[in-house]
Amino acid sequence: MKRPQIILFLFVCFITANCFSQSGYQKDSLQIKVYTEIEYLESQVKDIEVIKVFCDYCSEFQTEMLSQEALRRTYLEKDNEKIRLVNGKYKHAIYIRISKKDFSELKEEQIIDSTDN
Repeated sequence: MKRPQIILFLFVCFITANCFSQSGYQKDSLQIKVYTEIEYLESQVKDIEVIKVFCDYCSEFQTEMLSQEALRRTYLEKDNEKIRLVNGKYKHAIYIRISKKDFSELKEEQIIDSTDN
C-alpha cells in the first residue's frame, strides 16, 4: 500500500471506532440531576432541602435514596465560600453518577435485610 492509502485506511478505522463506542461514564452508568436549596440566615445554614430529583424511571425508594445522597453532598458544600450567602436561598444543582448495575440492585428489601444482620 502506498502512504496516502495507509493514512486514509487508518483515518477510516479511527472514525469508525469513535462512532461505535460510547465514551466515559455513559457506557455503564447513569447520571441523575437533583436540585437542592440551602437557606442562609446571617451567614448560617437555616435549612437544606431537596427541590426536585430528575429521574422519570426511578422507583419511590430509589428517588428517596438519591435525595438523601443529594442532601449529604449539599451539606458538605454548605460552607463553600463561592456559594455561601449572608441571607437568602442558594439553589444548587447536583449530578449523581451511579453504575447501572448498582442502581438496578437498589431495592428497599436489600436495605432492610442488611440492617437485620
